[in-house]
Amino acid sequence: MTRLRLDGVGVRIDQALIVHDVTVDCAPGAFVGLVGPNGSGKSTVLKTVYRAVAPTSGAVLLDERNMLRELTSRQSARQVAALAQEHSQNFDFTVAEIVAAGRTPHKNRWEFTSAADRRIVADALDTVGMPAYADRAFTSLSGGEKQRVLLARALVQEPSVLVLDEPTNHLDIATQLSLLALVRSLGITVLAALHDLNLAAAFCDRLYVLRDGVVVRTGDPWEVLTPDLVAEVFGVRAHRSVHPVTGRLHLAFSEILDRDEKAPQERELATEGNI
Repeated sequence: MTRLRLDGVGVRIDQALIVHDVTVDCAPGAFVGLVGPNGSGKSTVLKTVYRAVAPTSGAVLLDERNMLRELTSRQSARQVAALAQEHSQNFDFTVAEIVAAGRTPHKNRWEFTSAADRRIVADALDTVGMPAYADRAFTSLSGGEKQRVLLARALVQEPSVLVLDEPTNHLDIATQLSLLALVRSLGITVLAALHDLNLAAAFCDRLYVLRDGVVVRTGDPWEVLTPDLVAEVFGVRAHRSVHPVTGRLHLAFSEILDRDEKAPQERELATEGNI
């Protein structure tokens, strides 16, 4: 298994600093989550890992090897696969053809799909519970089915690191839970951006909270998702409990805080004259 580390990563786009000095450490086999409000920089951080965006400072390391300096794009794609947020929903191909495209990093430019490739594709479809859909048109699938197919496409890259950008968007609750349970069962290193804090608490070993492109808190879900932190970063009141089935942290949310209302920690600091 592979350790993924972002070491002081910064990204500047059109002179705007999108993320700054972001350090994220994903232990081998860990499921690590990025959480934060819209525009906090989660997707940009992930793009530096799957090389859609080059960091302007810092480095992305795979087992201490600098991805940009020491690995070619093909070598990176053999180790890192991504289920990105932006993808076309109108592929005019069958499910099997979509999944087989994930074998590209392992093949020469004009090399045809081999029997071994077809076995890998079949195994990936079996893993995501879609073996009966191989000959179906991708466009005929539901949102959850498409996500499973795209996950299978990522898996046939045979990655040691999987990057997920809001993988549960637009999915029903059952599909969200089954998809993340499947990802966790793979036993590979996972870095995922998640909007749903309860899903993050249920599946992640470690969380990094981003706000305005900066990591403001890190730790396990119990350490990170405190009422004060949720109020300060997300602007809502959070009430913590233990999930009766999983034993994991569970959050209930009440009213949205007024923009001028400070979290308790911030009020204390203000009283002390520090802000």
